[in-house]
Amino acid sequence: MLAYIIRRLLLVIPTLFGIMIINFAIIQFAPGGPVEQAIAEWQGHGVDATSRFSGTGSDIQGSTRETAASQGGGGVSKYRGAQGLRPEIIAEIEKQFGFDKPAHERFIKMMWDYARFDFGESYFSNKRVVDLVVEKMPVSISLGLWTTLIVYLISIPLGVHKAVHDGSRFDAWTSGVIVAGYAIPSFLFAILLIVMFSGGRYFDFFPLRGLTSDDWELLPWWKQILDYFWHITLPVLSMVIGGFAGLTMLTKNSFLDQIKLQYVQTARAKGLSENQVLYGHVFRNAMLIVIAGFPAMFIGILFTGALLIEVIFSLDGLGLLGYEAAINRDYPVMFAILYFFTLVGMLMQIVRDVMYTIIDPRIDFESRQS
Repeated sequence: MLAYIIRRLLLVIPTLFGIMIINFAIIQFAPGGPVEQAIAEWQGHGVDATSRFSGTGSDIQGSTRETAASQGGGGVSKYRGAQGLRPEIIAEIEKQFGFDKPAHERFIKMMWDYARFDFGESYFSNKRVVDLVVEKMPVSISLGLWTTLIVYLISIPLGVHKAVHDGSRFDAWTSGVIVAGYAIPSFLFAILLIVMFSGGRYFDFFPLRGLTSDDWELLPWWKQILDYFWHITLPVLSMVIGGFAGLTMLTKNSFLDQIKLQYVQTARAKGLSENQVLYGHVFRNAMLIVIAGFPAMFIGILFTGALLIEVIFSLDGLGLLGYEAAINRDYPVMFAILYFFTLVGMLMQIVRDVMYTIIDPRIDFESRQS
């Protein structure tokens, strides 16, 4: 197993490189890059938008007016909205964002920096990307970890119980609840929770903003824990409602498929109790398909699934950070988040394989490789 893990870890390197180069190539053809974003800010906001560059706003504005007056606002540029700007100003903007170098040189430098976990600085927030990610990480980890944990703690026992009592009244009414939970989007359920329990109309039990209170650092440790769970309850609950439905039905159907197989009948014929049959034989086989979806589910909840929840509950996490980076064409943040979650996703795949062998020792990846 150790040799298999080492091979998988070595395979991460070319896979990660391939994913990054494909996304980097796609971004090169996407309109509205950071240079165009800066030009648009200049055109719309004047001095304030140019204050972060080496040239002063008045100099650039003056040169823009002079060029526009001399050229009649014309000029040809590869950037949209750059007509009337002098070439040296465009060159200064390109140098500020690193676009004065060919694409392949920028990619090689980016990957070399990323290999050393140097993600550079954000184009538009004037902060190091690592600091931005670390700053947003507690929100996303809180949502992803608690949602995944609660979903699995609910879905697996519920799915097993539904499979054992397939066709019963319990199975029928829980299926109705599951279908309703699956049909309602998590963001809509979040709004309903706010209306019901967060001062929207009826009750005002839970806070609406942030992960902790403003005076959290001044509270004793046990009140800090209570305050944290007080703030995280509604966001996690809104994500759990939609998340547990699919996993519950997957667990139920997986158990039903295994219960119908011949080895289950053989185990019962040997005199084993129902619990021994279910949890000694069926469980480890039925859980394989459930475990297979864990990495994708965790990464989805951690990054993409929490975006609207973060917006609704004013939680500043990685999902919101990635969305804003894509809108603003903040490439260092975009690629750093892509690099981080791709790396985490591939490592989670390896963890999944290790869990396979723990649940079912008959699985031997070494023999498959040979």
